Amino acid sequence: MSQEISGAEEQAVKAYGWAARDSSGVLSPFHFTRRGNGDNDISMKILYCGICHSDLHFAKDEVGMTIYPIVPGHEIVGEVTKVGRNVTKFKVGDIAGVGCMVGSCRSCDNCTQDLENYCPKMVWTYNKHHEDGSRTFGGYSDKIVVDEHFVVQIPKNLPLQGTAPMLCAGITVYSPMRYFGLMEPGKHLGVVGLGGLGHMAVKFAKAVGAKVTVISTSPNKKKEAVEQLGVDEFLISHDQEQLQAAMGTMDGIIDTVSAAHPLLHLPPELPVFPLILGRKLVAGSAIGGMKETQEMIDFAAKHNITADVEVIPMDYVNTALERVAKADVKYRFVIDVANTIKSPY
Repeated sequence: MSQEISGAEEQAVKAYGWAARDSSGVLSPFHFTRRGNGDNDISMKILYCGICHSDLHFAKDEVGMTIYPIVPGHEIVGEVTKVGRNVTKFKVGDIAGVGCMVGSCRSCDNCTQDLENYCPKMVWTYNKHHEDGSRTFGGYSDKIVVDEHFVVQIPKNLPLQGTAPMLCAGITVYSPMRYFGLMEPGKHLGVVGLGGLGHMAVKFAKAVGAKVTVISTSPNKKKEAVEQLGVDEFLISHDQEQLQAAMGTMDGIIDTVSAAHPLLHLPPELPVFPLILGRKLVAGSAIGGMKETQEMIDFAAKHNITADVEVIPMDYVNTALERVAKADVKYRFVIDVANTIKSPY
């Protein structure tokens, strides 16, 4: 039986997580409060949370917009512990997922087209404010309260630790691959960078029968890319001979590298002539809307796709972030929150 909660009666709840207090980016235990469970909300006990490169950028204020203290984490899988009286998608005990956003205006053109991720008033899972002015804090914590619209249902056959990263890394590549028609049999996809996002792009593309070429700075990744992930071709990005030979052979290239880098050794200015020849496009994409995120999770469940992860305890998070900065992970860290956070609440 669902434990229905009236938002008018529910008070703010104590929560416990790990936060960065300044641009050193060092995280340490942090006590804070979550808003009460409203009529349209669900409360979740967080089980796992992936570590995204964005978490490192925001913890260190490398983007220039961090609000301290900050609790990172937007690749969250947990168990539903409360539901508001208007909630229809979830019941207590369900497994649910929360990605990069927890709110939007729900009425603009983007929102009405299931593109909440492009809403001008989109609320990030951390480092933003709710409409009531309260802060958003992420998944490096024991619990979270979210409007059910911004929560996805997790199919029972998916291993949870490998599912968490798909709520950011997975949807970030799935959305543009779908939008630009690259997730189709016989298409040839180039993937720049074989990290958290890149390896998900490879898995999605191979699941639909597409050909995949990885373009990487790291020759040592070739063996695993071919033998474990099924990559068809592997190019070294600084080998001009390889790149010239591959020119014009791909239907699209998805660039997943988070660090500043040249576009295949082109100058900083966007060159017009190479775009004109072949009617080429350069486009950006940010995560996906809620409908598409659920579609991505269901697709992953159908094809038994999860992220390749290294599961870590909560108190290893600072070391993990240092390793993320060095690209020393295959391919995503996931924090075993439930078993290691040692929450007092």
